[in-house]
Amino acid sequence: MSKYIFNDNQIAIIEKLDLNLGIEEAEKLFTSDEHSWEELETLLKVANALYRSGYPIIEDETYDEYLNYFKTHDPDNPYLLNVEPEVLIDSKTVRLPKKMLSTDKAYSFEEIKKWTERITKAASEIDFDQNLIRIRVTPKLDGYAAYDDGITLYTRGDGTRGQDITRAFERGLKVSENAGRGLGPGEIVIKKSYFDEVLSEKFENSRNIQAAIIAEKKVDEDVQKAIDEGACVFYPFSLLENWTGSIEELLSNFESILEDIWNSVDFDVDGLILESTNEPIKEHMGSTRKFHRWQIAFKVNDATAEVEVLEVVPQTSRTGRVSPVAVLVPTKLSGATLSRATVHNYSMVKKNGVGPGAIIKLVRSGLVIPKIEEVIKPVEPELPKNCPSCDAHLIWEGDHLICPNKSDCPSQTENTLIHFFKTLGNVDGFGPKVIEKIANQGIKHIHEIYQIPKHQFVEFGFGDKTSQNLIDQLQASREIEIEDWRFLAAFGVTRLAGGNCEKLLQHYDVIEVFEISVEDVVKIDGFANLSAEAIVEGLANVREEFFKVFNLGFNLSVTPKESDRESSDSPIAGAVVVFTGSMQQGSRDDMEKNAKALGAKVAKSVTGKTTYLVTGDKVGETKINAARDKGVKVLTEQEYFKLIGEL
Repeated sequence: MSKYIFNDNQIAIIEKLDLNLGIEEAEKLFTSDEHSWEELETLLKVANALYRSGYPIIEDETYDEYLNYFKTHDPDNPYLLNVEPEVLIDSKTVRLPKKMLSTDKAYSFEEIKKWTERITKAASEIDFDQNLIRIRVTPKLDGYAAYDDGITLYTRGDGTRGQDITRAFERGLKVSENAGRGLGPGEIVIKKSYFDEVLSEKFENSRNIQAAIIAEKKVDEDVQKAIDEGACVFYPFSLLENWTGSIEELLSNFESILEDIWNSVDFDVDGLILESTNEPIKEHMGSTRKFHRWQIAFKVNDATAEVEVLEVVPQTSRTGRVSPVAVLVPTKLSGATLSRATVHNYSMVKKNGVGPGAIIKLVRSGLVIPKIEEVIKPVEPELPKNCPSCDAHLIWEGDHLICPNKSDCPSQTENTLIHFFKTLGNVDGFGPKVIEKIANQGIKHIHEIYQIPKHQFVEFGFGDKTSQNLIDQLQASREIEIEDWRFLAAFGVTRLAGGNCEKLLQHYDVIEVFEISVEDVVKIDGFANLSAEAIVEGLANVREEFFKVFNLGFNLSVTPKESDRESSDSPIAGAVVVFTGSMQQGSRDDMEKNAKALGAKVAKSVTGKTTYLVTGDKVGETKINAARDKGVKVLTEQEYFKLIGEL
């Protein structure tokens, strides 16, 4: 019997395809060792349809190999030139608000390097300063692509026409990061940790869940529970963790950047997206029918090995959560010798039998931190009873072991200090090594660092010049303007990352948030009861330290209030404004800050909710016409300044 005999769901999908293909013929495609070019094209279409419906028949790597091989024969084949279509849920399609193209792919550092050379060449052709070229790197989510214009949620379809799947939001699907609707393209995804712990025994893979969320039929109760608990979300691309920098920085730190970004989200990732952020370059390079030339996906093939676990080492984070790290017999995968792998939590260690002597299947996707795919030979693990950093007795909270010693645990205090300066982002010099050196001298709190005199830095082991530089950097961090929401986020309150801080401060001043109740937080759009409880408790925990730091005198810019927008006599109060192109009378960042100060909401992409699109130089007619089609008023830079009375 063939290993590729289709299940009932796969058969139903194949029968919907307009390929005039019987099931026996389809099965023969996936069991034969040889294919004609026509058969290979059909195989690709069937495999793509099954994958996008949540029932993949072959591995991603195998599909990519077939696809690349097919390209060598017929590079101009329409299947290669157009967006790979999704299977229709029903027969009705609607035009997408904006085209959703596929992404060209690279499989090696050399291919990425060649792509950056094309970016540089494009910059030269339009006399764009190469020192200003910026590349953005984000995780490539392995979810179900969709587009949200604030009213309707669309499937990607063929890139031009998709289907209305707004029912996913009607079922309770939330936007990631508690963000609002209308943020454009993104993916429907489910948290890896939730799938592994709750759904993996019932569903073969996460794509089954994604397909179920948008299906017309009633949602499975386990899927509905995942939606209700916020494990399934629509994740707009604009909210993804990212690295942005120059081409030189990208190529010099390629591996570390990819590792950081690949592991920045708790969702399945099947690559990374690299793109130019410079509008003139994007406009000049343009797109094919299938992908944008200024964007590329870095994909890698998985390497696997069976490895013995030598020990499981506990590590305490700034929040007190103790995470298990498996120390392995050194093993070479994807060109690197690996000796460690992270286990999600100690509940998984206990459940799966990960401990000294266990044999695991280790998977490494290219340059990414390895993960444990499965436990082949489990053992009876021994769980830690005390914190590895402060020896406090550990307690269970859900699936996690927690160190309750918030104030005196060296690991928690050190990581809290690191988080503050990293989030603040306006000071150099206070990286992990410097913080470790300072923390080893008994410094536990942020405000204490600001009180260290130069001679004490010298006593800590820093040179005279370095000590003066640290003093200067601390002074600069108080003088350089920083957003109040970023300052609040630096204190690491649970559920209060940057986006939620800004949302909160649109209703309260930064010093007022410490007086609000759970009910006050829940009244703000986007906050559920559990998040509100965690936020209020977290604010109470950092209150004393916050005010000690706040009173040192930081230059905070104040987030405009929702109420000010409603009552302001500013001509753009309450308007949603998008800036695009190269501005002549100031940077886009400055213009966005000014617009917020005047009561406007600033967005990154045009949706049905956008009021004004403000255009700088070298903005294509296609973008302008698309905005006008949505009823958006398009203004030149001059017209915008005239509108707000600054011309």
